[in-house]
Amino acid sequence: MSEVENQEYPDSKNLPGFHNVLGYRQVSWEEDKAVIAVELQSHHLNLAGVIHGGVLTSLLDIALAQAGTYCPYPGRIRKAITLSLTTTFTGQCSGGVITVTGHKRAGGTRIFNSSGEIRDEKGQVLAIGEGTFRIRSGSESPEGVPLETFRSSIQKP
Repeated sequence: MSEVENQEYPDSKNLPGFHNVLGYRQVSWEEDKAVIAVELQSHHLNLAGVIHGGVLTSLLDIALAQAGTYCPYPGRIRKAITLSLTTTFTGQCSGGVITVTGHKRAGGTRIFNSSGEIRDEKGQVLAIGEGTFRIRSGSESPEGVPLETFRSSIQKP
């Protein structure tokens, strides 16, 4: 098995900021596809007791961006910024594990498009999304940037 095939995925508990708050785990990540999952907690719910639309949108944003920024090198990451994101809400849930899948659909050297969906444990679609993203400087090549450089660049002084 090569070093690339043996890569551990960076669960959100190992990432700074909002990623950590969302509490997702990386299920799989490969060229043009990313899958993350979240076990819903009370902080994911809105006042009606169902998953908050902002949480759904944020998770789609992450998985769709990941679909176009796969980095096969351990300890390194590729970054993108969201240019547009559309979310359509199609269902609700209050607990369990939800799964978010993003697929890169098209793109050039810097701009790409992805689409995806979120499903609950029963397979019900909770939301679908489509986004356009731009690869950040330094992330154009598959080697990306060291994860530690990324972490230190967003730490508070």
